[in-house]
Amino acid sequence: MPILIIFTPCMLMSPTPAPLTAPPLKARLLCMVYESMLLFGVVFIGAWLFSTLLQQRHALAMRNELQVWLFLVLGMYFTWFWTHGGQTLAMKTWRIRLTTSDGANLSWRQASLRYLLAWLWLVPGLALAQLLDAKGSMLLYIPVLNFLLWSMTVFLDPERQFLHDRIVRTRIIAVPVPPKTPSADQV
Repeated sequence: MPILIIFTPCMLMSPTPAPLTAPPLKARLLCMVYESMLLFGVVFIGAWLFSTLLQQRHALAMRNELQVWLFLVLGMYFTWFWTHGGQTLAMKTWRIRLTTSDGANLSWRQASLRYLLAWLWLVPGLALAQLLDAKGSMLLYIPVLNFLLWSMTVFLDPERQFLHDRIVRTRIIAVPVPPKTPSADQV
């Protein structure tokens, strides 16, 4: 018995990909909070390795070296994840992905530069507080103001990307929810 297959123009057209849209600022900030909780473990393991391998006996001994080491450990963490799929665990949870401006994976150079520029969320505020010899609550207010001002740079960009993403030519996109496939019981 012959099988008759009817093609319609819709069947021949490839599905159009979902537009690459930026996730809301709230989702990105909540992703940062979750990321900071996960980074506690990364920093703990990094500090443990440093103190064990270098026989650090006191917390203030080799303090500057430990800070440089942890800066490098965090840099390796982020650049590795950003160059291998564009998502850390927190970004996967919040369905956020980091790509180049044309949708490709980041190069090591782009990921490293983005990591360095992302420190602009914190360092200028901390440096200003140090420069002003801030005391008490100003030690908190100045860095928090820096954080808020940097997060507001998203509203300066028509594609809702942060300033450091614009500079490095990367973009944060929302990962669409995959369509549900019917299970064997439903078919």
